[in-house]
Amino acid sequence: MTTMKPLPLAQDIETRAVLKKLARAHQALAELKGVVASIPNQSILISTLSLQEAKDSSAIENIITTHDDLYRSDSIARQFVTVAAKEVHNYATALRNGFEQVKRTQLLTNNDILEIQASIEESRAGFRKLPGTALKNDLTGATVYTPPQHPDEIIALMSNLERFINEDDLCDWDTLTKMAVIHHQFESIHPFYDGNGRTGRIINILYLVQHDLLGSPVLYLSRYINQNKADYYRLLQATRDTGNWEDWLLYMLDSVEQTSRQTTTLITAIVALMQRHKEKLRTELPKVYSQDLINNLFRHPYTKIEFVIDELQVTRKTAAKYLDEVVSIGLLTKHKLGKDNYYLNDALYSLLQNVSAKQVALI
Repeated sequence: MTTMKPLPLAQDIETRAVLKKLARAHQALAELKGVVASIPNQSILISTLSLQEAKDSSAIENIITTHDDLYRSDSIARQFVTVAAKEVHNYATALRNGFEQVKRTQLLTNNDILEIQASIEESRAGFRKLPGTALKNDLTGATVYTPPQHPDEIIALMSNLERFINEDDLCDWDTLTKMAVIHHQFESIHPFYDGNGRTGRIINILYLVQHDLLGSPVLYLSRYINQNKADYYRLLQATRDTGNWEDWLLYMLDSVEQTSRQTTTLITAIVALMQRHKEKLRTELPKVYSQDLINNLFRHPYTKIEFVIDELQVTRKTAAKYLDEVVSIGLLTKHKLGKDNYYLNDALYSLLQNVSAKQVALI
């Protein structure tokens, strides 16, 4: 077991290669922030994209669900098609609640981190108190890394991390460098019995929000990590073993750059699709058209009568009539699940399902 060092580190980790990569990552992130800021109703993006982030982050932990199961589940009513869908919705809820908290306080505290993990795991076990946690190779069963074991050491390291997150004058590294180091430190402390990876990836997003590099929690870092999972775990451990930070920093900065560009393209495509739906609805169903209805169709790739009743403040009969009329002009398709009818925004669903750099670029 290696003894962990508190932050900040004494060494200068911002090499020439890291500084070059920082410039590219910041440029891509600023472009994403600008595109998001141009959208009047950002809550629509938070609803749809936080579920995407949740799906990809959970997949890293081998919690696999389909878009179908995800969108047909209703986290408000606590109705879930599968256990995996429930776990993904818990993650998305933790992300959204954490975002609201950080926007309110401009802080990211250990209490916030405990709340995030409790929301993901539906458990308030808190920081680890018992020894015996070791990270093992899934295939061989060999121990790869043993995190700190004593609860006093875990609390001391987490208190140090909390200070590092919130006190900018402790260190003059770039914010994105700090984010990468914070993520590495958190995963190395491994403070919880379960949910460390997912909690750590939410911290990444919230740290960028806290430092005003993101206005909404829509950055898709988990997709990049999931697509490059072997490198992620290899570089986490290599940095622990060697104390050489350059490759880890370049990996994390590349994740920010690539996913910022992907998400910018995706959001631009969603906005264009929204505009096309709006024009068709206004032209062909002027009595049904409202901006609130458009927002509903894009907040939920699968919508249902209850969502329309709640968000448009209309009767059940009116909500059903609106949705059936939207189906009649081809903007939705109607599906039955048990006793419920679901209305699928096929074009949006397809957009979200095919979200990779290559596929989104073709839309």
